[in-house]
Amino acid sequence: MAVESFMLPLGASAPSFTLRDVVTGQVYGLDSFASSSALLVMFICRHCPYVVHVEQEIARIGRDYHKTGLGMIAISSNDSKSYPDDAPPRLKEMAERLAFTFPFCCDDTQEVAKAYRAACTPDFFLFDRQRQLVYRGRLDESRPGNNRPVTGRDLRTAIDAVLGGTPVNPNQQASIGCSIKWKPGNAPL
Repeated sequence: MAVESFMLPLGASAPSFTLRDVVTGQVYGLDSFASSSALLVMFICRHCPYVVHVEQEIARIGRDYHKTGLGMIAISSNDSKSYPDDAPPRLKEMAERLAFTFPFCCDDTQEVAKAYRAACTPDFFLFDRQRQLVYRGRLDESRPGNNRPVTGRDLRTAIDAVLGGTPVNPNQQASIGCSIKWKPGNAPL
């Protein structure tokens, strides 16, 4: 069932995290991106049809902005016991197949998803240099089956604004996707 993101308030500070990349094993946290002008935190997974629909564009954004000052990290918070396609070995396969240029980490405790109030996959959070939230919302208007092209327009426009030092339009559309697959008793209230 499709759900909308919670739309964390603009201006919110980026919650801290410590997560391990499923490809390299390297540990990442906010400090890992200290030299980045902006930080994009993406909650994605492997099995969700909404993510599958946009996965090539997510990889393309990684390549297009790789050397621009944008830090990027993808996080999967799904219950990998109930959804084995979202277990670290399968996430690693996805990252390698799509040639991700950013870390892809597993949030096994689901505490990072809770801290960010992530609700769905995909869910995008863009922070400025001070790690204040400037964008939370959709990649673009394309959804599986709606016959609109995947362009990344909404997210790219926000990235370009923050990297260019101009205000990000506060009129933002919620991301829509599969709900995060919470472990039994772990769903936020």
